[in-house]
Amino acid sequence: MRLKTAIWVAGYLRRCQGVGIFGAVRRRGAEEAGAVFVKIALMDGKALLFVPAPQSTYDDSRPIERIFIQSPPQSVDEATVEARLTKEIGFDPDVWIIEVEDREGRHFLDLAKN
Repeated sequence: MRLKTAIWVAGYLRRCQGVGIFGAVRRRGAEEAGAVFVKIALMDGKALLFVPAPQSTYDDSRPIERIFIQSPPQSVDEATVEARLTKEIGFDPDVWIIEVEDREGRHFLDLAKN
């Protein structure tokens, strides 16, 4: 069983803050199962965006976990990321947006499973 989104987000932010990285909820979505988008601001006008992986990525034999992919696969101007996030909100009003500020681009999403 997957953790409620609100609990997963709290744990993810705690992980970031535990190593001195600022992170915050910019948009609160559905408590139970809202999709989560994570923006990593690189503090130089560029950003990374991590989005939920497509359903085809999930393996039915393993416990349900959250899997993210970077989209686009490289850093881009923050305005490009913001435009994508605005589009996602229009498509799904239950979406969560998390913003993290880290010059190194650390995201910990490979550690924030479930």
